[in-house]
Amino acid sequence: MPDPEIGQVTVLGVDDWAKRRGQSYASVLLDMDTHRIIDILPDREASTFADWLRAHPSVQLICRDRAGGYALGAREGAPGAQQVADRWYMWDDLGDYVKKTVAAHHGCIKDHYAVLAQAAADQAPDPQQTAEQATAAHAENRARVVRTRQRYEQVQKLKAEGKRIAAIIRELRLAPGTARRYYHAQSADELVAASLAGWPSMLDDYKPHLHQRWNEGCTNIGQLHREVKALGFRGSYATVYAYLAPFRGKAAPPAVPGPPKVRHITSWIRRRPDNLDADEQLKLKQVRAACPHLDALRGHVEEFAKMLTGRHGERLDTWIAAVRADDLPHLHTFANGLERDHAAVLAGLTLPHSSGAVEGKVGKIKFLKRLMFGRANYDLLRKMALLN
Repeated sequence: MPDPEIGQVTVLGVDDWAKRRGQSYASVLLDMDTHRIIDILPDREASTFADWLRAHPSVQLICRDRAGGYALGAREGAPGAQQVADRWYMWDDLGDYVKKTVAAHHGCIKDHYAVLAQAAADQAPDPQQTAEQATAAHAENRARVVRTRQRYEQVQKLKAEGKRIAAIIRELRLAPGTARRYYHAQSADELVAASLAGWPSMLDDYKPHLHQRWNEGCTNIGQLHREVKALGFRGSYATVYAYLAPFRGKAAPPAVPGPPKVRHITSWIRRRPDNLDADEQLKLKQVRAACPHLDALRGHVEEFAKMLTGRHGERLDTWIAAVRADDLPHLHTFANGLERDHAAVLAGLTLPHSSGAVEGKVGKIKFLKRLMFGRANYDLLRKMALLN
């Protein structure tokens, strides 16, 4: 059957989809006025997209993601068309840089909670100090943390020798995302922040209950383990035993919750204030008080969210200037990316267009592929998507 006629397209949407994940990709083109798939290109190269645009000069506006290939192809193939960067991708990119910033400054939060823990330990220094040292030593020496530090040293050594990320990927056999993360990290502590939030913090949420029950006279560790399991604890009996053993024959000191994890702080910073419950609001307030960098980060994220949801593109330059005035290197990188794609970002923060419909059609193509048990070659799948 012949392909449907494309006709005159004024507003075009473009996105990629995986023919074979991680190996080969194609591009889907959508008429944003009718939400109809009008063509599918065999790859996601800028030159292929530019050639298609030259053959269809009616395109006046192009909705795309933040990928450089489509931006370059649009500039070459339709220099007079206005490009619109999708708002969802801006928010998603910002989330990655927020997480990196939180990880880089997680030490401030841990120091703050360490002061609180020390104040509590002063009431009963010997057992509390022993318990905390045991948990800290266990966490610091876990195989995953040790491996992270060793891998960071390997990547930084190759970086110091002048090798690029591609060469490091080949030599150390790392995934591209992993290699980039280790390559750009400022320190090993930034990378292990999430790892260190594993074993000790698994019990931290239940320490107040354990301390209260211990001081009430329940010193049966098996019973206490069953109680915290009923409350949601997923760790082993040995974890509870290692923490409570130093309290034998003594009263447990007041429990201090462990520092919140990187992913939790990132979530609190990115969410609307009215979507946080009272406990989360209190913890976020403590985090902001403990670290001025994270306090400034929260303010910038909130302002960007208002600009994005209200489509106040006129505030973009002011927001970028405010970000650069603070010592937030990861957020500076995000702002630099916005400036490199300034016209499209400004249009995305001002115009009502988005790439949501294109994402929906990508899902439809995946659905058609599964209907054919994943065995449809590119030609058949393309024809099914265009005619279905």
